[in-house]
Amino acid sequence: MNERQALAAFAALGQEHRLRIVRVLVTAGPEGLAAGSLATEIGVASTNLSFHLKELSHAGLITSRREGKSVVYSAAYAGLSDLIAFLMRDCCQGRPEVCETALAALSACNCPTGDTACA
Repeated sequence: MNERQALAAFAALGQEHRLRIVRVLVTAGPEGLAAGSLATEIGVASTNLSFHLKELSHAGLITSRREGKSVVYSAAYAGLSDLIAFLMRDCCQGRPEVCETALAALSACNCPTGDTACA
């Protein structure tokens, strides 16, 4: 991830509903949530939800797929991992103890088996 991509991701996350959407989708796991369920969970109208989903998708933070008549949204774990890596890439300057808290939080992640989101 480069700086331009990181800025787009942070801009997308810098809005209350969009941050909530990402957190709900991360919790939902790779199965994701249908748009209607997601709108209910977040507490926004479907028309508002689609605007926020578009912004998050353009930033590479969520993905979508069609399942029958529904569109299901999932967290883009690779994009989220890239954002974390971008922040931590130059961490510590030879002092790994500075990053211990962040690394411990990532190690404690309860990602589904085979998911690289917390790797």
